[in-house]
Amino acid sequence: MKEKIALLVDSAMDTPPELIALGGIFVAPLNINYRDRSYMDKIEITSKEVYDRIDIELPKTSLPSLSYIQRLILEIKEQGYDKILCMSISSNLSGTHNALRLALEDHPEIESFIVDTKSIGGGAGIQAAYMKVEIDKGLSFSELKEIAVTLPEKGKVFFSMATLEYLKKGGRIGLVTSIIGSALHLNPIISCNEDGIYHTVGKARGRKKGLSKLMDCIEKSIGDAEEYDLAISYGTDLEEATQLMERMKESFSKYRYFYIDEVSPVLGVYSGPDFIGVSVLPI
Repeated sequence: MKEKIALLVDSAMDTPPELIALGGIFVAPLNINYRDRSYMDKIEITSKEVYDRIDIELPKTSLPSLSYIQRLILEIKEQGYDKILCMSISSNLSGTHNALRLALEDHPEIESFIVDTKSIGGGAGIQAAYMKVEIDKGLSFSELKEIAVTLPEKGKVFFSMATLEYLKKGGRIGLVTSIIGSALHLNPIISCNEDGIYHTVGKARGRKKGLSKLMDCIEKSIGDAEEYDLAISYGTDLEEATQLMERMKESFSKYRYFYIDEVSPVLGVYSGPDFIGVSVLPI
């Protein structure tokens, strides 16, 4: 009998919404906490609402609630799934991975397997997208597990940020060398290292050079791969993201799928509105 396999992810992974719409993907939302109330990421608050208030109040963020994860697992079972492939943002950036793992351990009656993507945002979402495609091909659970564990070392994510102010204030600076001088228009290029911790991979003076640097990073990551998936996440500037997508499609024409979406509200808290990120997953 064919296995029915659900994909469980968290909202900070920026899994492509067009794939979530197909069904079979269940999303545990992180929380965005203001002084007066909390909001579930992507469900009760949008990125624009975060940016509109960001200079008045920088909210704090927290893990998906255990009760919400438990409800998702029950929903997965009720829909007739008998296996859960779970993926999370980097365990070195958030306790979300641990929260999901503990919730799954509470349900030994449904077989599950969890993967730390060692990434975040579109970098994690592109891995989830890859696995959704494999699930839909009808691969067995053991085959899927073998593939899923190889993706974190293959996938790469790169961000260009106009300011590190929000990342610093939110205490998520990681190994990013603090670049003083936003007056000099220095755009740091940030990635996740092999441990899934933020680090600086370069800097560029001005936005235009920053975007070119992102292109260089993608080219290097593709190497001699014959095929790859690509993704863009953006803050507020859809036009800039669309132009970058056209440039990438032209330069990296062997792509299989190209995903584009705005960054989740919970990540917008740390990245600020002038954010753009690119991800690549060689196949």
